[in-house]
Amino acid sequence: MSWPSELAQKYRQNGVWSDETFDDIVARKASDPAFADKVAVVDADRSLTYAELDDRVGRLAAGLAELGIAPDDRVLLQIPNSVAYIEAVFAVFRMRALPVFGLPAHRATELVGVARSADAVAIISPASTRGFDYRALAETVREQVDTVRHLIDSDDLEQFWAEPRDHGRADPEDLGFLQLSGGSTGVPKLIPRTHADYLYSVRRSNEVCGVDQDTVYLVVLPAAHNFPMSSPGILGALHAGGTVVLAAAPLPSVAWELVQRDRVTMVGLVPPLARIWTETAEGGTDFDLSSLATVQVGGARCPDELARRISPALGVTLQQVFGMAEGLVCYTGLDDPEDEVTGTQGRPMSEWDELRLVDEDGVPVTDGPGFLETQGPYTIRTYWKDASPSSFADDGWYRTGDVVELTGRGNLIVRGRGTDRINRGGEKVSAEQVEEHILAHPAVRDVIVVASSDQYLGERTCAYVIPADLAEPPTLGVLRAFVRASGLAEWKLPDAIKVIEAFPETGVGKVSRKKLRELLTH
Repeated sequence: MSWPSELAQKYRQNGVWSDETFDDIVARKASDPAFADKVAVVDADRSLTYAELDDRVGRLAAGLAELGIAPDDRVLLQIPNSVAYIEAVFAVFRMRALPVFGLPAHRATELVGVARSADAVAIISPASTRGFDYRALAETVREQVDTVRHLIDSDDLEQFWAEPRDHGRADPEDLGFLQLSGGSTGVPKLIPRTHADYLYSVRRSNEVCGVDQDTVYLVVLPAAHNFPMSSPGILGALHAGGTVVLAAAPLPSVAWELVQRDRVTMVGLVPPLARIWTETAEGGTDFDLSSLATVQVGGARCPDELARRISPALGVTLQQVFGMAEGLVCYTGLDDPEDEVTGTQGRPMSEWDELRLVDEDGVPVTDGPGFLETQGPYTIRTYWKDASPSSFADDGWYRTGDVVELTGRGNLIVRGRGTDRINRGGEKVSAEQVEEHILAHPAVRDVIVVASSDQYLGERTCAYVIPADLAEPPTLGVLRAFVRASGLAEWKLPDAIKVIEAFPETGVGKVSRKKLRELLTH
């Protein structure tokens, strides 16, 4: 987690890292007469001013402490987009425990792995939402992870309230939370973020993205994702004294009602969702979207043809975002030429970001695409518990796994991934993990999962299956139901299967995933 002493000293001396903590974001606004009575957060059912949010955060923090949750304990959050999510996150910050950001779509396989890795002591989640029993899932995790002692219902946080008290102040360079990686190894790795490094990225994002107290930021992606959390996202809007609006669903029929009602000015979308919004707007709408000024698109590369349609269709400024929960964030500028906005994925937001491109052997590439490596004041130097040390070069630079090119102005053009991680509409799927679950089915002798291109999602998953009996191969529906029942998240279920007698091989006798992907194009 720690940066080399010379880099840390440089970041401190140059004001890159400040003495600010996550708890300061809400507490300072609540104590400022200019912001105390301003609406801070709102969802479909209720809203809270900064003063109201601060009061509720203080009461919940005290109650969690009375349960026996202590500073530095890890608290796993699995809360859908709602005001309750914001309350819970900041309450855990206030008591100096560490939020661990799970996703509502995670199921037992992912959640047990995350809770076990984090040594989580508590889970905060709803009892049930949209027909899914989150309480039963939390009970499953508690049964399998010895450290989990408390299950807290996010639908009724007031039952845990206590009289607010002083919890002390965190050191800005201490660990502030654990975020989840994209999950290229199946169960997501945990990303340790400090107050100082992450809040620098929030402040800098606000500067680049023009976020101020008049910003109304709509959260349609899962709030625990890094993109809607900090680029500039929830934390950026609250830091500036703006308003955060949380949508229960991302589709125009739900989200656009909030845009109209709350006069939303900014939203972050992944490319498949941006396509739905664009095509819906092109077909005409009765919703008033005139307040919407900026649409950010990130999480996966936005196809150029889609990027060219977004601004005309929605009447907005498009801002492309490329980054990762591990650190580096790139933006196109709000005043950039159209060809840069529609044809690149932006440039590093900070003068302190450092990039280099290398080939497969780690040799620097000076011409053409290469594997991206980076370091900077908000890019981690290791994963939690030193998971996946090969993700970092010997000198500590983070190996992103992305293949990119650099333009003359320093913008990145993302060409793809150097691994077998599938980017399904911004959600990352480990081919290896899905293969392990499919292989458990008795009708499957062997399987290889690869990416297939898709107009809407960017990539989908296709499972090449060698059946145990060629005369009776398993169907897609059977395999999806089997994998779903094994506890994988819905987005990881195979989108298609291809029955095959044998896998093609490379010249050295290894299975050729490249040839399997090529078969999908013929």
